[in-house]
Amino acid sequence: MIGPERLQGFLEQFPGQRIGLLGDLFLDRYLELAAGVREHSIETGLEAYQVDSVRNAPGALGTVLNNLAALGVGELVPVTVIGDDGHGFDLLKQLSVLPVNCQHVCQSKHRLTPTYTKPLRPVAGAWEELHRLDVRTRAPLNQQELDWVIENLKIVFNETDGLIVLDQIDEDDWGVVGAAVRDALVDLVQGDPDKIVFIDSRSQISQFQCGHLKGNHDEFTRGLQRLAAVSEVDSRDAVRTLAARTGRVAFCTMGEQGVLVAFPDGDIEVVPGIVVDGPVDIVGAGDAMTSATVAALLGGATPVEAATLGNLAASITIRQLGTTGTASPAQLRNAACQLAR
Repeated sequence: MIGPERLQGFLEQFPGQRIGLLGDLFLDRYLELAAGVREHSIETGLEAYQVDSVRNAPGALGTVLNNLAALGVGELVPVTVIGDDGHGFDLLKQLSVLPVNCQHVCQSKHRLTPTYTKPLRPVAGAWEELHRLDVRTRAPLNQQELDWVIENLKIVFNETDGLIVLDQIDEDDWGVVGAAVRDALVDLVQGDPDKIVFIDSRSQISQFQCGHLKGNHDEFTRGLQRLAAVSEVDSRDAVRTLAARTGRVAFCTMGEQGVLVAFPDGDIEVVPGIVVDGPVDIVGAGDAMTSATVAALLGGATPVEAATLGNLAASITIRQLGTTGTASPAQLRNAACQLAR
């Protein structure tokens, strides 16, 4: 575990950090339905949900922004494309209360702002999520949008301390981070190999040839299966192989089993998981881990120390039920003290 003085040293670095981010920025919209009110449409006879309250929150890349802001990071600079629409307006409004520089957020008339709309019905004192409504453009960026992303990526890469890449879209080339952007990223890293670039990709992790790769067990094993065209893969082999391919330390999250920290030379260290008693909500835990790990790396932590801090942040967020939680410096200090007892 990280000692209190060492931990405090990392935390004191966060406010001075300027972190760039690249990827898919979503709006999460929660529609809280009125309790005990059931009405039906005269036209269709179907139930007409009666919304009592609307909550908006940044999602996907926005969840990482929320976590970094909660950690006290000084400035966040995302590169992304959203729609020039009402959802985009609401998303930017949410970002306006965070230390986010939106100069490199493109609002395109040709795309929809990716939005997850989640109706929530109160049941026995808790919210039950009904059928989600997904809004997004199911097509690649056009050439003008793609050129804009690459040009702004170059600017942000050169003007920030480190870069987080979040590739949320399952379909290759349908999100912000497609093949051309991955190639541009390789060129940038070759020009500045000491820059910390941290990549979290849901479906394309094996297609990145640079940076610190981060994913869970399934993402790494699927990635190596795709890369090597094999059917059965061990998670240790997967993370070890992909770390060697990029030449950077890779991080494989294993839930309660902790984190595999794989070095390019083939060595692997295991950061133990943190046991959490009682009910948990794992939504957003990976983003909390990403945020704390990157902030720690930029603050001078070793990869194992950074993964330890990431684990600690995730253990805090999963205790926050019914919401995508965050971890503050004070919470990290308290959690570290409790573990040290």
